[in-house]
Amino acid sequence: MATRKEFLKTAGLLGMAGMVGPAALMAAPAQQKKPASSWIDGSRLVVSVSMQFEAGGQPVNAESPFPQNMVKGYKDLPSETWYQYGYKEGIPRMLDTWDKLGIKVTSHMVGSAVLKNPALAKEIVQRGHEAAAHGRDWATEYTMPYEEEKKFIQDGVEAVKQVTGMTPKGYNANWLRRGENTLNILQELGFTYHIDDLSRDEPFIIQVNNKDFVVVPYTLRNNDIVLVSGQWYSTDQFLQQVKMEFDQLYEESANRRRMMSVSFHDRIGGTPQMVRAATELFTYMQQHKGVTFRRKDEIARMALSDKTTIRE
Repeated sequence: MATRKEFLKTAGLLGMAGMVGPAALMAAPAQQKKPASSWIDGSRLVVSVSMQFEAGGQPVNAESPFPQNMVKGYKDLPSETWYQYGYKEGIPRMLDTWDKLGIKVTSHMVGSAVLKNPALAKEIVQRGHEAAAHGRDWATEYTMPYEEEKKFIQDGVEAVKQVTGMTPKGYNANWLRRGENTLNILQELGFTYHIDDLSRDEPFIIQVNNKDFVVVPYTLRNNDIVLVSGQWYSTDQFLQQVKMEFDQLYEESANRRRMMSVSFHDRIGGTPQMVRAATELFTYMQQHKGVTFRRKDEIARMALSDKTTIRE
């Protein structure tokens, strides 16, 4: 059976030539050779793991699994301990898991969280993972004027650079909600890519300030904060949903470039049950030929180096 891309190509060429009717087009044999849209590193499917480093940088009485029924003017102390779990237990457990599995991830780091736990942030980079920017704190970014937002992003970058020695090349806004000026600011500050986009299952290139800028798409489907925390999924449900996504993308990757994004947050993905689920999930993926795990900065560099990368 022809892929959609093959069908459209065949239909367009033959239709313009006026050689055959619709019935003949449907019966046109599919070309079996693999198109030129495969990954330049030889991968069949690239999996990109995000590990959000946010705990410690949250505002007072931030959203949590506890009912939002606190009397105004009082601090939600149990909720604070939920966030503390992220840097006391969650990230250390995930780091050991990534080492065991032999994969490198991208850690989107909130500047204020990094400054509160510098040793942990430094360890993430020392273990070979990417430090990406995630703002100075949890402030609402899209409402900021240009210069205020620029300083907000710069402050986050400086915190990460000061602590880890790595200058972030990728950016993730709080809940993906960037503003009208965000991409221009990122390009101006020397970023290579952002992830605040859900529109594709592969990286693509856009023009920002008349320069190439990469979009490495994020995910809400394979995301612990949306599924496990937000909808109270069990780990079995999370594992099954993400596995089904992988199976479909792996099948598609026989004919086109495919990327899969999976996201874990420090206080959620770092729990014992979620780490166990991640271990089972990624071990399953690694059993498939041609599956590689890449940091998002690596994916961005591959996209820029490949002439077949989609441009919008």
